[in-house]
Amino acid sequence: MNRENLIWLTLMLLGGGVLLVNAGVKYSQSGTVNGTVYVQEIVADTGPDTPPIVTYERTIASLRNEPGVSFSLSRTIGVWAAALCTLAVFSFLWGDNPLYKLAESVFVGVSAAYAMVVGFWTEIVQNLLGNLLPDLMRRTLLPGLQSTKTTEWEYIVPLILGVMMLWRLAPSGGWIARWPLAFFIGATAGIRLISYLESDFVQQINNTILPLVVLTADGTVDVWWSVKNVTIVFGVFVSLVYFFFSVEHTGTVGALARIGIWLLMITFGASFGYTVMGRVALLAARLEFLFDEWLWVIDPLQRRLGL
Repeated sequence: MNRENLIWLTLMLLGGGVLLVNAGVKYSQSGTVNGTVYVQEIVADTGPDTPPIVTYERTIASLRNEPGVSFSLSRTIGVWAAALCTLAVFSFLWGDNPLYKLAESVFVGVSAAYAMVVGFWTEIVQNLLGNLLPDLMRRTLLPGLQSTKTTEWEYIVPLILGVMMLWRLAPSGGWIARWPLAFFIGATAGIRLISYLESDFVQQINNTILPLVVLTADGTVDVWWSVKNVTIVFGVFVSLVYFFFSVEHTGTVGALARIGIWLLMITFGASFGYTVMGRVALLAARLEFLFDEWLWVIDPLQRRLGL
């Protein structure tokens, strides 16, 4: 056994030992184990002729001995699986290893399977077949479909395009799949072009056209809003000057260009800091999940009083 495998084996044994000791201490103190999830049974009366609807909502562990509260095996497995997968992803800090590869493969596989199931059900079953074969879907897969809904024949077009797309899997005639693919790319590019043109170009110009002197209702000058609008217009102007290379950046033009690059760097720094803060918030959320939901080391919301 090489040194790296020996380190990993030691860490796993130590981690497993800590978990067992922590679980034993929790069980001896409160009769339950950390990471356990309890649910509350909620019965909704739907009328005299229909059976009631029973749902289970997660409740705090302190109420585990109350009537209607029971242990949830599936949700407990979910908490432990999420915690172990989080630790497996954190193990990449040590370097690429089998645990990280396993968690990465599970994440990619589950995401792909979830996207495929959601796409199949919402687009093919509900959207396509629900509009082409409403009577059949109402009797089989979509019993809640409106009784007044009739066949909409325009949906035969996406059906034909979908079949042509699958033709790529055939031994011959793969070129047929190029036609729906070209239609899909062209339509997507056209839709995106309009949306990006409006949001990233026209709207940006519109937000820059501002009054330099803002007056209040009584006719006085609003100093704060006036300074804000002047700063925005001046910042846009000097930033554009930096990218205007038809004039040599010397003298007044050079000074404005240097101010523009400073404003650009401040903007990029703020954007980078915002991104870093978002990632730090995600890390804090995962650490809170591990120490609160899984290990029961902390209890910021006081959901386990008396345990």
